[in-house]
Amino acid sequence: MELRHLQHFVAVAEDQHFTRAAERLMVSQSGLSASIRALERELRAPLFVRTTRRVTLTEAGRALLGEAERILAQVRSAHEAVAAVQGVLRGTLSLGTEQCIAGVHVAGLLAAFRRRHPDVEVRLRQAGSGALAEGVAAGRLDLAFAYRTQPEDDRPRAVPLAGEPMTVLCHPGHRFAAAGAPLTPEEVCGEVFVDFHPDWGPRRTTDAAFALAGVRRTVALEVNDVHSLLDLVDEDLGIAVVPRHFRHKRPSLTALPFEGAEGTRYETVALLPAEQATSPAARALIALLGSPGTGGLATPPTGFQPS
Repeated sequence: MELRHLQHFVAVAEDQHFTRAAERLMVSQSGLSASIRALERELRAPLFVRTTRRVTLTEAGRALLGEAERILAQVRSAHEAVAAVQGVLRGTLSLGTEQCIAGVHVAGLLAAFRRRHPDVEVRLRQAGSGALAEGVAAGRLDLAFAYRTQPEDDRPRAVPLAGEPMTVLCHPGHRFAAAGAPLTPEEVCGEVFVDFHPDWGPRRTTDAAFALAGVRRTVALEVNDVHSLLDLVDEDLGIAVVPRHFRHKRPSLTALPFEGAEGTRYETVALLPAEQATSPAARALIALLGSPGTGGLATPPTGFQPS
């Protein structure tokens, strides 16, 4: 089994299309097909179900995909580790993040990283915390900035970044704004809610608060970006329960303290693979969080050893 066979297999699995995968890999489609056939012969199992429009993984293909991704990630880490010992950080840094993550200014952090390590290619993916955790565990991402899921799993490992209370955002003409008092899940459960997709950290935190309080709510307006949420609240189409730092993004809205169950806080973490599997580029990025002028944390994250 050759590494290029695994690389070709993963590309086809990701694109679900031989032509697109061949274009991305810059190989001929016939060569890519021959590579997949060679892998299938060696494993004595079909890896894809082929149709005229797309290809999908067979059961054997799904079993191979996770292992192939981990093998390729380990090979990449080995190359990067040797380069780091030689004093040059190069290779690829694959970073995942939720939108507007607390405790990290991602753009500023990446700009500082690029200035220090121009030979490293940075790839950024934005997604919900569940998908990001899966990406780190599978080796598709070197690290991710995400919400701390509960209960906490030891794979990937979670390095604390920041924590803050939740806040209710509403239109200034809303009756809650006139009262100006802190709000509980019981007091707001009957309102129309604007919220994110269930995989997002703020949504998970809010859902947990209502579950702990033993009350139900209905999310009528579900969005996948912060600005759409703020626009809907600004038009008085609903209220939102969000991390406190969101209030600065739309000062025209009224922000009221949300008094959920004790311990209900929005907490963000850096998700990393096991210590020995963390790439030099990921270590360098995390170490920058405590450096002045990066837009990151004032101090390095607790529990992380940069070297």
